Amino acid sequence: MADPTFYVFDGSNLMHAGELRSRDELVDRLASFVAMRGIRGVVVFDGVGDERSVGRLSVRYAAHADDLIERLAAERRTEERVAVVSSDRAIEHATGKLVKHDAAADFIAELTAEGPPPPDAQSRLKVEDSLDPETRKRLEQLRRER
Repeated sequence: MADPTFYVFDGSNLMHAGELRSRDELVDRLASFVAMRGIRGVVVFDGVGDERSVGRLSVRYAAHADDLIERLAAERRTEERVAVVSSDRAIEHATGKLVKHDAAADFIAELTAEGPPPPDAQSRLKVEDSLDPETRKRLEQLRRER
């Protein structure tokens, strides 16, 4: 069963917490994260860029990303579970107790498989490892088209 939590990711905060090469790499990993769990999410970066959707992940930009992250969490927190992934204490205080908070460093460690994998990760890895490259490519295309 899909997790009904809506995730709001602080993109700049996650970039600083991990050893990712680019925003595109982060977006790709987050798109896989939301797809594998059957959830929806949005990653917000400081600055300007092309807003888009990658599967169930929206990519947004704002002059002050923290303000948009706080607004998105506030708008949704009374209607659904919301998780904010950021190490910014101001965001944690502004979004309140109705919102789950994950530290960027902890989340990025899990995302990059440096931390403990989720309980069901072993079964997913075995299935993925058994696919040929062409099938993986087709599945990736289908995931991105959603």
